[in-house]
Amino acid sequence: MKLFCLNNISKFALDSVKGKDEIVDNENNADAIIVRSFNMHEYNLPDSILAITRAGSGVNNIPSDKYSEKGVVVFNTPGSNANAVKELLICSLLLSSRGIIDGINWIRDNKDDKDIKKLTEKIKANFSGNELYSKTIAVLGLGKIGILVANSLMQLGMKVIGYDPYLTLKGATQLDRHIVYAENLLSAIKDADYVTIHIPLLDSTKNLLSKEEFLNMKDGVVIVNLSRDEIVDEDLLKEYLDNGKVKKYVTDFPNTKVVNYKNTIVIPHLGASTLEAEDNSALMAIDEVKDYLENGNITNSVNYPSINAQVKATKYRLSILHKNVPGMIVKFSSIFSNDNKNISNLLNKSKGEYAVTIIDYDEEIDDNLIKNIDGVLRVRVI
Repeated sequence: MKLFCLNNISKFALDSVKGKDEIVDNENNADAIIVRSFNMHEYNLPDSILAITRAGSGVNNIPSDKYSEKGVVVFNTPGSNANAVKELLICSLLLSSRGIIDGINWIRDNKDDKDIKKLTEKIKANFSGNELYSKTIAVLGLGKIGILVANSLMQLGMKVIGYDPYLTLKGATQLDRHIVYAENLLSAIKDADYVTIHIPLLDSTKNLLSKEEFLNMKDGVVIVNLSRDEIVDEDLLKEYLDNGKVKKYVTDFPNTKVVNYKNTIVIPHLGASTLEAEDNSALMAIDEVKDYLENGNITNSVNYPSINAQVKATKYRLSILHKNVPGMIVKFSSIFSNDNKNISNLLNKSKGEYAVTIIDYDEEIDDNLIKNIDGVLRVRVI
């Protein structure tokens, strides 16, 4: 594996690349690229690149659709920063519920007053707030982060309502049994004192919280957005912050609008900014791309299906990325049968427009015959 870094990546993770694997300083010599925040939409991707691995969950900086057509697998690392985000969420809830920030600022402004101790006792009531215990919170999105958040909030004594139309069976079994599952978004948020967002930014989730959702929330609701700013209609949000419908808005995404709104706490994108999260996400990103390059296995790809043929045990393995159209498996198999060659194992998975086929075999074939099939995007002999 020859890996090129487009951003500064955890030294701890890069030090794990040893033996025949190496970090190269020229992308033209690389098999794969690891990236964090670098915007790849105008990037001139070398033809040699087989995979992009994102040390983080969001991939809006990567043109995944374009790379799909090039036969480039795009990976991300969901859940690698889950604990860091969970801890920031708890911090956000406390900061939005208590007058902690205003109180600290008052102390700083009056630090030179010789009667600071007495003054503090007189004014501290101005910074009183509410406890989280027994309050209701809606957790929107029950992926790895949302599940960890929901379970932790239960331990704080909150009433947790979870909502995720794509909740998996595995995810459901990981949720505390006392968490209430809402069938739709409006029922999840209507009785919530707090709403916290843990869903990816997609076309379908842009402005997910807009006029109808704001109007169906309780007066004085607190909204915490550690996912992406575009998930909340921040143009409309200003009106509801001004009239008190939304008591506080905590966001991890500064922009020219929200930094000027009242009753906001704007955090400088610190959700995954811990040493532990950076190490975890980079290690996970490297492991994913290494398994793909060495075995053809795909885990946590955003543009191709997950597939696991285990460690290669035959002399040859074909990794075929192709369009998800009828008849492809028959065409692949016929090339082997026409050459009187045996297939030891064949595995196929599809996802939307694209599919992956892995074929194990022991006698060499002409892989150009596979490459020339219409709809095949990338063929590798491993």
